Amino acid sequence: MEEQTLPKQNKNALARACDYVPEVRKKSIFYFAVKRFFDVFVSAILILLLTPLFLFLLIATPISTKGSPIFADKRVGKGGKEILVLKFRSMIVDAETNPEKYLNKEQMEQWLIERKVENDPRITTFGHFIRKTSLDELPQLFNIVAGSLSLVGPRPIARRELEGSFFPAQQEILLSARPGLISNWDVNGRSRINYVSGKRQYLELDYFAKRSLWFDFVLLLKVIPAVLKNDGAQ
Repeated sequence: MEEQTLPKQNKNALARACDYVPEVRKKSIFYFAVKRFFDVFVSAILILLLTPLFLFLLIATPISTKGSPIFADKRVGKGGKEILVLKFRSMIVDAETNPEKYLNKEQMEQWLIERKVENDPRITTFGHFIRKTSLDELPQLFNIVAGSLSLVGPRPIARRELEGSFFPAQQEILLSARPGLISNWDVNGRSRINYVSGKRQYLELDYFAKRSLWFDFVLLLKVIPAVLKNDGAQ
């Protein structure tokens, strides 16, 4: 199935939910160089330390989903370039290609807007576990080493989310940086904060008004208690 898009009237309504255009904090070459070094160094160390866990998940995931353990999700990266974000598969094999097969009308509307569904029937029992613990996102460490993601940045989103929930000026800001494994939205409620309220757009954009090496470090520290409390994870 081709990627579905929101009706034009819904796109306009979602974009109007948040008209915040932050004053982007300009950063030096030093900031980007240190950030990139930290991304690669930390991700490489974590990959080495977590190798036994990776092996376990590579075996357990296909048993649960009856599909390949790794799922490559299309997202929009820096400069608007399409990137493939890696995840351990948490849904049944055709969850993305045939969502209407499993979701009712209300769930489909929520899926098209938020790309999240409450009590999603497509998620396996093991999938719920790795999502609650954020283990499904560990393969993104390889994305970081490869350079399509950063440890910290705006959340990598689908093109329909970008075009449907953000004004052109906001889109330009979001696309000026590599998306992050960890975002301002991730540590401040995650799935409890949605596009319809406008709060998710605000959190993603506000990162650019505050970003610094220190702010990135603070977000990294916040992710630990957020994961332990399952704060907003679905």
